[in-house]
Amino acid sequence: MASHFFDKFLTAVWHKAGRRGLRVGRMKTKLHSIKPLAPLAGSICGLLVVATFAPILVGPDSSAADPSSPRRSAKALPVPEQQDDSKNQATRSAEEALGAGLKYLLAQQHSDGGWGQGGGWRQNINKNGGGGRVEGPNVEDPSDLGNTCVSLVTLLRAGQSPAQGEHRAAAAQAFDFICRQVEGADQDSLYVTDVRDTQLQVKIGTYVDTFLAGWVLSELKDKVAGEPAEKRRAAALDKVVAKIGHNQRDDGSFAGNNGWAAVLSQGLCSRALNAASRSGANVNQEVLGNNQKQNIAGLDVAKGAFAAAPLAAPSSAGVPLYREASQLGGLIENSKANVARKAAAEKTMADAKAAPEARKKAAQDLLQIDADDKATDAANKAVVSKLRDANYTAGFGNNGGEEFLSYMNITEGVHARGGQEWEDWRSKMTKTVCGAQNADGSWAGQHCITGRTFCTATALLTLLVEQEKDNVRLSNTSPSSNTPVAAK
Repeated sequence: MASHFFDKFLTAVWHKAGRRGLRVGRMKTKLHSIKPLAPLAGSICGLLVVATFAPILVGPDSSAADPSSPRRSAKALPVPEQQDDSKNQATRSAEEALGAGLKYLLAQQHSDGGWGQGGGWRQNINKNGGGGRVEGPNVEDPSDLGNTCVSLVTLLRAGQSPAQGEHRAAAAQAFDFICRQVEGADQDSLYVTDVRDTQLQVKIGTYVDTFLAGWVLSELKDKVAGEPAEKRRAAALDKVVAKIGHNQRDDGSFAGNNGWAAVLSQGLCSRALNAASRSGANVNQEVLGNNQKQNIAGLDVAKGAFAAAPLAAPSSAGVPLYREASQLGGLIENSKANVARKAAAEKTMADAKAAPEARKKAAQDLLQIDADDKATDAANKAVVSKLRDANYTAGFGNNGGEEFLSYMNITEGVHARGGQEWEDWRSKMTKTVCGAQNADGSWAGQHCITGRTFCTATALLTLLVEQEKDNVRLSNTSPSSNTPVAAK
């Protein structure tokens, strides 16, 4: 109980520190590791000591592991001090950052085809251990579904799939790992993996793996090698979609999808469902409609602004960037899925022989699609209007996986909008993301999601938004060794 309270207290301290102006340059502010204070968690006196000294806890964070030797065992990753970005090489260009980041990501794949967190803390899954964090040099880093899914999406966006590309073997191994996890899951619950209490699950939602699996399996459409693989992909995706539909509440949310910023996984759910719909999966329109309720919650379409989030909304950790970027991402995905739906409705309306009921439904669909498009435009305007505000774009106050995911969502929205607003954001985003890259090509978080796999993948996905979905000059991204990292 004390450990749980201590963790919540420290999160509040970090949040307060981030709101007190601890933001510099390219959002590279860092907080001291708070591990040495953990023993004080069991007493009230200890908490008072932390409260007294919390305002000065500013400096390097040592929570993210250094995976500069990518072929070590995943059982025990050392956790040295976090790299000081100011000591890194000069900031790379976007193209150089992509090449270095993709090379790093490929080098971290485990021998079972999956990716682990890439270092950082884990939650204690031993019930006798009280559920607190596990940190230090012997933290295990097994492959997990969420990090594997986001890594494979990154490869796909970079033109590397199980069917083609220089790294198709790595992509094929990842695809197999994902399918094995989904195929081994039960039919009814929202879980698709037995691995529990990863950083992603604790911070952005218990069922984030499920939503990430739905996203990547949708993106793999027509990108796997051969008909048997395609049938396997489609079956796995149908299973994930059915699980989501079975467990979805009427307002589009999910019971038990708890997390520090669970709104981010809710946005990933929108991405999964709408991408699945576009890929031809059997997604019930009612499920998509319920999901859209989450995307528009608190959005004033007439004013083009976000109001306060409803009390029942998934947690955003009090960070507007997370909530608004996530909802914008979901709305954009919904608009993409509506393209085919709109074409079908217009075809029905133009058909003089169409049945009256069919024409009535088509007319209703067109009205709903128009409303959806207006909501997407309003959310885009609302977010764009805040992008010059450094406090807004800083998110929690410094970079974590949550920020990189939010940047990806925003970048997709502003890129679709185009014009000077896109040029301004691209310049700022590129400077921020490239400036945060480590010398080894990775990105690491300074709070909450610190693992280098998710941070690297989402940073790369942000940079890849405006790239063509073919080979992004990967000729120099081959790992230094062809031997995968050993999985647990």
